Amino acid sequence: MKIPSVDPALAHRLPPGQILRERFPILHEGEVPEYDMSTWRLKLVGLVEQEIAFTYEELLAMPQTKMVCDIHCVTRWSKFDTEWEGVRIKDLLERVNLSQDAKFVMIHADHDYEANLPMDQFTADNVMLALKYDGEPLTPKHGWPLRLVVPSLYFWKSPKWITAIEFMKEDRQGFWETRGFHNEADPFKDQRFSGEAIDIPEDEWEHKEFD
Repeated sequence: MKIPSVDPALAHRLPPGQILRERFPILHEGEVPEYDMSTWRLKLVGLVEQEIAFTYEELLAMPQTKMVCDIHCVTRWSKFDTEWEGVRIKDLLERVNLSQDAKFVMIHADHDYEANLPMDQFTADNVMLALKYDGEPLTPKHGWPLRLVVPSLYFWKSPKWITAIEFMKEDRQGFWETRGFHNEADPFKDQRFSGEAIDIPEDEWEHKEFD
């Protein structure tokens, strides 16, 4: 497989330990889920004045934003200039009355997957609920009908197949964090694992939720 060379002028965009790829690898835990869109909902729960649920059509009707960003997977691949379209978290939260105590979020997704984030990262300008990739609706393997995109963190913090967003007063570790992955997940700080974690061989990552 051809691995793209990195233009020296762009090398600053590639975090330590990463390899630039042209393709978009597909890695996940379990079977690709199927949905009945007549009953599918995105739920916002926890520290909100009133829990709310959005249909797919309601999300499509919200202001849509296009974004081009680099993405970085903990399995050591990076892809430059990926194009996404969807609802910015900042725009979504204009429709929700959050408690002032909400300092963290937990993203819930199939299959019983969770990823945690502090509110300041979750509400960054370039964080979105993606409905499209490269101008087309997400494919089932890449998270259709909805996935989170957090470009500044390793991609396990950008879950596919989102079902709910939980607003929390205190942090709680998600799926991979409880298994020794770094809680902050900054690729430019090489924050792959916590100090107590054991480095997992890449051939054991094949069926996990990383992209």
